[in-house]
Amino acid sequence: MASRRSKPQTTTQDNIELKSSVSPPAAAHTKHHHILPTHNHNGHKVTKHIKPEGESGRRGIHPLHFFRITWRSASDASRIVNILWPVVPPAIAIRYAKHDMHLAIFILNYIAMVPCANLIGFAGQELARKLPKVFGVLVETTLGSVVEIVLFMVLLTKDQFLVIQAAILGSILATQLLCLGMCFFAGGLKRDEQEFDEAVSEVGSGLLLTAGLGLIIPAVFYQGVNQLHYITEGELKAKTVDVSRITSIFLICAYFVYIWFQMRTHHGIYDAILEQDELNDDDRHRDLKKDKLTLTECIIALTISIALVTIIAINLVEQIPHIVEERHISDLFMGLILVPLVEKFAEHLTAIDEAWDNQMNFALSHVLGATIQTALFNAPLVVIVGWGLNKDMDFNFDMFTIIVLILAILVVGNFLRDQKSNYLEGALCVIVYCIIAVAAFYFPNNPAHGAGGSTEAAGAAESSSVAHRRF
Repeated sequence: MASRRSKPQTTTQDNIELKSSVSPPAAAHTKHHHILPTHNHNGHKVTKHIKPEGESGRRGIHPLHFFRITWRSASDASRIVNILWPVVPPAIAIRYAKHDMHLAIFILNYIAMVPCANLIGFAGQELARKLPKVFGVLVETTLGSVVEIVLFMVLLTKDQFLVIQAAILGSILATQLLCLGMCFFAGGLKRDEQEFDEAVSEVGSGLLLTAGLGLIIPAVFYQGVNQLHYITEGELKAKTVDVSRITSIFLICAYFVYIWFQMRTHHGIYDAILEQDELNDDDRHRDLKKDKLTLTECIIALTISIALVTIIAINLVEQIPHIVEERHISDLFMGLILVPLVEKFAEHLTAIDEAWDNQMNFALSHVLGATIQTALFNAPLVVIVGWGLNKDMDFNFDMFTIIVLILAILVVGNFLRDQKSNYLEGALCVIVYCIIAVAAFYFPNNPAHGAGGSTEAAGAAESSSVAHRRF
């Protein structure tokens, strides 16, 4: 009993002191982990809430620095695109000076859209550098979709429903076939194979298949009910519009669940993946040394570029009926190929540059993220806005584009399954996209629907065209 009473007693404080004395490296490591650097790699003092990689070392706006940095852009390809900036003033001016020169207005504004979209992409990338990794990619993808949203809304006000429907699917196809194919091809030119994480590819391909299914349900509903003889065409069209609107609400809910999944519950996984990918960047040493835009300059660049994109989009959309009617370009080719190419240009350049620099997880995040945003947010948004404007915008796609979309999702999902890519897979994706473009070019318009698919021109044709509603 005496020996038990004489046994030394240890208190909680003693235990804490003992642990501190035994493992000082662990404590030092923990302290280092929680303290953010006060200066970045260039010696610039880091502003609170700004990531060290995005710190510019300046405040406000400095015009010379601003123009020099934006002209330099993010990559050599983006810098070449900036050569097209002199086209922007004539493209805007010709719309008011020579309003009857439809082809010239369309071509000039189509070209002018490219540098403006590129500026949105660059300013979005500069802004993303200042934010946490996952949130930065999300912001960059959202800003890259501004061009698409603006074009959709302008097309909606002009009642170009058929062009919008084709552009929705064309945007998905351009991103997941053309852009992803170019990423695989560009990255495969420098190395035999590139690997990407399963968390990025699996979630992305699964969401793509789900989003594709959600988009085509209204069209399948229309085709299925269309075979019944106890419902009129007007009733069927009204029901299809209602199905499309309710589907849009569910798709937007799915988009926010996806955002919550990435930003809150699984953000640690994606942060680790993207941080490792950043270390794999072949040009990391050059990117770190480059001058950065300030937060104010990012906002100014985005404001200017979005304003220009809106003006150019209006000029571009106004010419679509004339181009379709006078130059005999099909509505499907206009919406499926021409419109998505220009609206997604900046995102494509960014993703291809990342794949070239061995940042395949970043490239996939941009490609799959942009596709998912189009399918789960941008497309449903245009239907809901049309609902508010009393416009019967729906997801009643034609059978050709439905089949093409599903096959494209299956092809891309198959290439993503092994978490590896090479230039052969990239070339095959691009070739498939070119084949679709050829088919869309030769797809005939339905003359009863009028140029551009206006509902006014289509009104007289509703009762005479049941089985072949599109184009």
